[in-house]
Amino acid sequence: MSHADAHDSTAHDGALHETDVVIVGAGPVGLFQVFQLGMLRIRAHVVDALPEIGGQCQALYPEKPIYDIPGYPEISASGLVERLATQAAPFKPRYHLGQRVETLEPAVGGWLVGTDAGTRIRCTAVVIAAGAGAFGPKRPPLDDLPVYEQQGPGEGVHYMVGRREDFRGQRLAIAGGGDSALDWTLALADIAEKIYVVHRRDKFRAHPDSVARMRALAEAEDDRVELVVPYQLHALHGDQGRLTGVSVTTLDGAERRLDVDALLPFFGLSSKLGPIAEWGLDLERNRVLVDPSNCATSVGGIYAIGDVATYPGKLKLILCGFSEAALAAHDIHGRVHPDQALHWEYSTNTGVQGF
Repeated sequence: MSHADAHDSTAHDGALHETDVVIVGAGPVGLFQVFQLGMLRIRAHVVDALPEIGGQCQALYPEKPIYDIPGYPEISASGLVERLATQAAPFKPRYHLGQRVETLEPAVGGWLVGTDAGTRIRCTAVVIAAGAGAFGPKRPPLDDLPVYEQQGPGEGVHYMVGRREDFRGQRLAIAGGGDSALDWTLALADIAEKIYVVHRRDKFRAHPDSVARMRALAEAEDDRVELVVPYQLHALHGDQGRLTGVSVTTLDGAERRLDVDALLPFFGLSSKLGPIAEWGLDLERNRVLVDPSNCATSVGGIYAIGDVATYPGKLKLILCGFSEAALAAHDIHGRVHPDQALHWEYSTNTGVQGF
């Protein structure tokens, strides 16, 4: 059963709904926003273009281990999404999945949100938790790349790892020097036959602990992980549409061929804000500028949290997005319940009282 099946959701219903807050984005930060609002007796609907909740965590790397969630020394991306959905469930969020928010119009007392499926939602406030917007992998400039993108699990070119088991016993080239490249090197090292880590220099941008662990694997006697630096991808080789190798070159032109079954290039994601960019919000480098004290945007009643939001000193961490969800919820309370003073108590005292 998908996450969408497990929770109240709507398909392309084309209906008119009313709620307190519309959350644009059903990733981890958007899901935690449901909980924070619910604790303040504020109802929420959630809209996401993907067919199930979880955002990039669920769509791109459900089995990727995450290490910086408080209380979890390690948790998979899908495991985190499942727990956040369970945490939000008592507040009965309404999910509109497989729909993209297209329009945002002023309405009496707030806003009218419209999707590409014809669904309309009248609300008091809007929270943009859309990550970096619509996203896709940055593809390496290699000839015949689309041919090898069509291969089955564990073979060819892949920009995400849906199931670790698909790569058991395979020879892999993992290209990139950031957290994703090293996280998957560490996660696949115990099941792959061989991993070549290809990077243009012998300095990595990933978390220092991940770099140290990766180097320790490369120095191990079993030779299962090999650093291929300083090299960059040059060409793909195959036999009847099946990837058999990758050529890499140095800046000086020295070339080497790696015999592999699969290439996993992790060069980041390209993103676009889409219609959000047309909503009249102050933007900076494709991010929405917010007041760090409450995550309010330049337009009253619209907030932004998570990776889509920016302000001086911003850290792009999930846990910072969680904090921003709490700040936004407390400011939204004054809009949704203007006649009610907010006497905040700790959840340890109040418990979780669902709707």
